[in-house]
Amino acid sequence: MLLQRSRSSVPAPPPGPSPADPPDRPRRPRRRRRAILVGAVAVVVVAALVVWFTVLRPRTSDPAAAASRTTTAQAATSTFEQTVTTTGTLAPKVQEDASFAAAGTVQTVEVAEGDTVKKGQTLATIDTLQLDAALAEANSDLAQAKADLADAQEADDGSDAADAAVEARESSVAVAQQSYDDAEAAMSDATLKAPAAGLVTSVGVAVGDAVGSSSGTGSTGSGSGSGSTGGGTAPSASGSTSTTSGSSSDGAAVTIVGTDAWTVDVSVGEADVASIAKGDQVEMTSDDLTDTVFGTVSEIGRLPSTSQGAVAYPVTVGVTGHPDGLHDGVSVDVSIVTERRTDVLSVPAAAVTTADDGTSTVTLVEADGSTSEQAVETGDTSGQSVEITSGLSEGDTVQYTLFTPGAGRGQGGGQGDLPDGFDPSQVRGGQGGFPEGFDPSQLPAGGARPGQGGN
Repeated sequence: MLLQRSRSSVPAPPPGPSPADPPDRPRRPRRRRRAILVGAVAVVVVAALVVWFTVLRPRTSDPAAAASRTTTAQAATSTFEQTVTTTGTLAPKVQEDASFAAAGTVQTVEVAEGDTVKKGQTLATIDTLQLDAALAEANSDLAQAKADLADAQEADDGSDAADAAVEARESSVAVAQQSYDDAEAAMSDATLKAPAAGLVTSVGVAVGDAVGSSSGTGSTGSGSGSGSTGGGTAPSASGSTSTTSGSSSDGAAVTIVGTDAWTVDVSVGEADVASIAKGDQVEMTSDDLTDTVFGTVSEIGRLPSTSQGAVAYPVTVGVTGHPDGLHDGVSVDVSIVTERRTDVLSVPAAAVTTADDGTSTVTLVEADGSTSEQAVETGDTSGQSVEITSGLSEGDTVQYTLFTPGAGRGQGGGQGDLPDGFDPSQVRGGQGGFPEGFDPSQLPAGGARPGQGGN
């Protein structure tokens, strides 16, 4: 045990003999006692280092042996894949903004955010007062045009003037018919229906809102004093007028997102895009998803984008099937399988040794347990395995050394040295000594000092 001497704050007595001291034993000088103590500490430190380097450290296993072990493996067939990895974001394939094509005031809104709707389902309706009037007027015009045509045909005497009158009436009938068809179609537009099945993500209208560019209520217009149709208008300071009988809605009335079809847009580097083809299988994972999501490459863009000198091409991936739990905006890790081969003969890559001349060998284990060097030819690498194209057969056993990461001493702890970064002068205990109870044989391999996560 090393003791650290501390100085006292009590003043030392004046020099001279003390009554309690024996008269025949002279008092040793303090300087000599301190020199003896420092010498003793130095001897202990040197002895501890000698024991560490000559006894304790040689007893520990060799770092290389502790970090490796010999094992065997059999040549077996497996599936090899070549992939291109990137990232992307899930997005619905179907996203429809439904809006009224006709003008009017919203009378009913039959859906809310979060509702699931079917294609053709009624979403909202507007009043048909103006539409009814427009349809009646168009019908009247059409009837009048047909009557005029009948009169012209009846008065046709074969002259050029009569023929021209008939052609003019026929054109009027065609125009009136088109107006009537438009008015009739507008009547059907008074009911807003879902253009696709999906989830309602936003509703931008409410009962009483005016919709359509020429609605009589809730619309705004600009001009020199001319107002929109309907009562309750008042000119503004700039000459434009607006109604006061309701608010207007310029955005989409209802937004629907399809939940049955999803896509992922990704970017692929210039070096990888050539190996990708439509129909390639894609695997997608995310921390926000429970299971792996599968898909296929549906589109490969040919117009690249450049960012900081790097060229990337857009690739669209279509999700296959109907996986649960998908949400718009989820970030996914994308792995595009550009090549997949089955029944590939392979061994662990660590079992193959490649010389400077490019030749590869493995250590083959014979039936009697003996070993020999066997020349092999290798192919592709997949993960921790390497393809064997010749030199081995399925079931052959190879022997190799497996290195365990983190075993043995850390880097920098050379033979006969303290662990990397260890400074004896900085350990607790002062005077360059080891702290009380310190056992050098228990020093961590990583070179941590005593007191830094070790005590």
